[in-house]
Amino acid sequence: MDIVSHDIRKFFLMLLKKNGYVLEQLYSPLIVQTTPEHAELKAIARGCITRHHSHHCLGFAETEWNLFFKGTPRRVKPLLYVYRVLLTGVHLMQTGEVEANLINLNESARLPYLPDLIERKLSGPEQSTLSDADFALYESEYLRLRASLEAAHEASQLREIPSAETRGAINDLLVRLRVG
Repeated sequence: MDIVSHDIRKFFLMLLKKNGYVLEQLYSPLIVQTTPEHAELKAIARGCITRHHSHHCLGFAETEWNLFFKGTPRRVKPLLYVYRVLLTGVHLMQTGEVEANLINLNESARLPYLPDLIERKLSGPEQSTLSDADFALYESEYLRLRASLEAAHEASQLREIPSAETRGAINDLLVRLRVG
């Protein structure tokens, strides 16, 4: 289990700066403890979701692709990160909702090779590497999914920046949390 914490002001600033990582943390279904303020922040933070979160997804996917590409032997886990973040980005651009579960994302993406890759990762270390024979497929899918995310960014109806109302609501919440 990974537990991550941030100073609340820092977390709020990252939300306002199009940080996809903190969006995933905020909207994760895996919650150890919650408060009414957490629910309030989730409602407010919907106004922080912008078209520019696609840049975060593209950058993260590229980093993970490079790890996968350079790996010897090539491992399933970084490849799944690549696909997860690209599909998360497409879903976010199309719906304005954060969904980071690869199984859920594949219900609409219908990538036929994903269930096998997920099963291989879950089966343990001995199954978690890939042969170079399938590399061309994984690379073409990476490029196709990148292009899908870029197209979803262009077509997205999401706002460009968080609204002044959203910024104000975040500031008000921060003040209440710090004073209370």
